[in-house]
Amino acid sequence: MSELQGRRIRDGIRHDIRLSVLSAAVFAVAAAAVLWLQAHGITRLYADADPGHWWYLVVSYLTVLILQDALFYATHRLFHHPGLYTAFHRGHHLSRRPTPWTSFAFDPPEALVQALFLVGIVMLIPLHLITLLAVLSTMTVWAIVNHLDLDTLPRRFPHHLLGRWVIGPSHHSLHHSRPSVHFGLYFTFWDRVGGTQDGRYGVGRRFISVRSSAEQP
Repeated sequence: MSELQGRRIRDGIRHDIRLSVLSAAVFAVAAAAVLWLQAHGITRLYADADPGHWWYLVVSYLTVLILQDALFYATHRLFHHPGLYTAFHRGHHLSRRPTPWTSFAFDPPEALVQALFLVGIVMLIPLHLITLLAVLSTMTVWAIVNHLDLDTLPRRFPHHLLGRWVIGPSHHSLHHSRPSVHFGLYFTFWDRVGGTQDGRYGVGRRFISVRSSAEQP
């Protein structure tokens, strides 16, 4: 890696940290809103669970992940529209290469959309506090793992059965090099249905990423 490349990556990390701090502030406001709504009995969060209904914790957890994945795909693809990209999503793609710091480097409007989903979901679906914490933990860990960059993990992952249906760093890193593909969060389902799955992903030989910092959304 040249000195210039190293400086660009460091500049990108500093940029991502600044955006992440802003995103954290947005999510903190959303968390405060949930606490206020909970205090006024408006949410459907609960802390007690009937031992005979622990199965619902699993069902509700998977339901939220599926809904979040669908909404994320729709909004993520929408935010790549030229009319919305600059205001909603450009900041997330300014780094030359994704790093864990890129995970929550959202422009404030995009962070607000993601936070509002979490506020809305606790008002619509009965969720145990454990389930909500599990969703938030999954979202955080998944975002970090997906931004580890393609070169840091084995490239054979896409060719495994799990890797064909579950999004990992190989899948998402391609989005950062080719912003017209791979908009999903957890699962490859919507990319397959929406025609945004890279045709070479997981097919034949190991996928070789062609990075292009000049490609536009």
